Amino acid sequence: MTHPLRIGIAGLGTVGTSVVAIIEGQRALLRARTGSDIEITAVSARDKNKERSVELGAYRFESDPMALVSASDVDVVVELIGGAEGVAHELVKTALKNGKHVVTANKALIAAHGASLAAEAERKNCALFFEAAVAGGIPILKALREGLAANAISRVIGILNGTCNYILTHMWEGKRELADVLAEAQALGYAEADPSFDVGGMDAAHKLAILTALAYGAAPDLKHLHVEGIEGVSFRDMQFADQLGYTIRLLGITSRTEQGILQRVHPCLVAKGSSLASVRGVLGAVQVQGDSVGTVFMQGAGAGGAPTASSVVADVMDIARSNRSYAFGIAADKLAALKPAPMASLASAYYVRIGAVDKPGVLADITASFRDSGISVKSFIQHGQAAGEKVTIVIATHTTTEADMQRALATIAKQPSILEAPFSIRIEE
Repeated sequence: MTHPLRIGIAGLGTVGTSVVAIIEGQRALLRARTGSDIEITAVSARDKNKERSVELGAYRFESDPMALVSASDVDVVVELIGGAEGVAHELVKTALKNGKHVVTANKALIAAHGASLAAEAERKNCALFFEAAVAGGIPILKALREGLAANAISRVIGILNGTCNYILTHMWEGKRELADVLAEAQALGYAEADPSFDVGGMDAAHKLAILTALAYGAAPDLKHLHVEGIEGVSFRDMQFADQLGYTIRLLGITSRTEQGILQRVHPCLVAKGSSLASVRGVLGAVQVQGDSVGTVFMQGAGAGGAPTASSVVADVMDIARSNRSYAFGIAADKLAALKPAPMASLASAYYVRIGAVDKPGVLADITASFRDSGISVKSFIQHGQAAGEKVTIVIATHTTTEADMQRALATIAKQPSILEAPFSIRIEE
């Protein structure tokens, strides 16, 4: 470019202020790597006078972020407001219609409206980039769009939510329950005051929908994505998992199957010593299986102001280099409607915890229910009290289908000796 690339930033939270810090602190490096100066000309936030970690006096402050989309001195709108609808959606949609490039970290927006926004960007010959929307500072979208573009992807699996990974890590290491660790995560700023979006799995689901779109050339599809959170996981589940040779992680998994594309977010038992089991705290990771490259594993800071801002600025740098890559790796009008595979078709091994009366025949009744559903038991653990009191039975199965497992669990739950509904977690081998 022969003139500076001019940036307008909407949203000055931890990510927005970190974007400012990187652009101002790395001017020479950004110029050397793009051949262009990158300048912030305008910013917008709800509270102009809020104390922030960076100096903003050199930039025009807009109280209304929509002013950025018509400003003659803004080439790129950086949207860091968040949310699938409302101001964020209107800002991005209008910016593209006005011929301005857009960089966003908004996973909910891209999961809900990514295909239509990508089509608008192509009509206006503009860039729409959202690397920071998935996995923070891990450049997984660029890897799928560019570095792995020659591969047919069969599977993507990831630890996509740092809050849940922090909670699960500290539950095990501190021998604590979820509610206790969640309160700590909120106090440290790792979890929101309302943590349901993270703990319930929807944050990871939005990210997985975007990964699926990049991996398989389909429009993001949340409607056919199976979502479970970590609310039911207890420390005793972690103890039992450990005895069986596993640890527990919340995973997002998308895979190509004979029935179609299967997207799912849920807790999993993963083998101790595996790459995914080693990802601790607020770190994230993504593993991709390609037909030519084999397995690629990327780990790093999956959230946080500076790592996420690193991805935002990398997208801005691509625009400075005149990169106009398709947002999802292929033209928007070529994005296929996702052919979803039913969750019932999933083939998996399972961990099952059951609370029952400790009396003769209970275990036989439970195993008979598995047998009648065609499920083979691999191992079991039984922790009982005195005869007639509650016993906890843990069973690990061989691979079966989701449909057969749900049928067996429903039958077991109806047995008169069952005191605590069966709780299951899929095993990711």
